[in-house]
Amino acid sequence: MKQLEPKLDALARCLLRIESKKPFTVEQLKSDFDLQDIVSINLERSVQQSVDIASVILAETNEPAPLTMADSFAKLSAIGWISQPVALRMQKAVGMRNLMVHEYEKIDWAIVYSICEIHLIDFKNFAKEIIAKMNQPEAK
Repeated sequence: MKQLEPKLDALARCLLRIESKKPFTVEQLKSDFDLQDIVSINLERSVQQSVDIASVILAETNEPAPLTMADSFAKLSAIGWISQPVALRMQKAVGMRNLMVHEYEKIDWAIVYSICEIHLIDFKNFAKEIIAKMNQPEAK
C-alpha cells in the first residue's frame, strides 16, 4: 500500500503546521483571523487525509463502501486496522470538520483551541496505528 505513504506524510505536515502556529490562548485565536484560517484549513485537511487513508485501505478489502466519512473509521476498526477508541476519536474529528466546512460562522473557537491543545494526538495515534498495521506481514 505504497499510496498510503504520501497521505501519511501530508497528514504529518498538516499537524506540524497547526503545531507551529498553535495559538497561545483562546483569545488570540478568536481575534486573529489569519490564525483561524491556518488552523481551520489544516484541521480540515488532517481529517480529509485521514479519510483518504481509510478509503485506500477499505478499497483493498471486500467490505462494502462506507456510507459516510465517519463510517470509514468504524469500518477500519471492524477489520482490525485501528482500535475502537481511535475510531471514535476520528469520527468526532469528522463531525468537527463538517462544522468547519458547512457552518463556518458557527465555529466555537474555544473548541478549536481545545483541539489544538489536546486532540492533535488523536490524528497522531491514528497514523501510528495505520503504520503499525502496514508493517505487519499480512498487511503487505
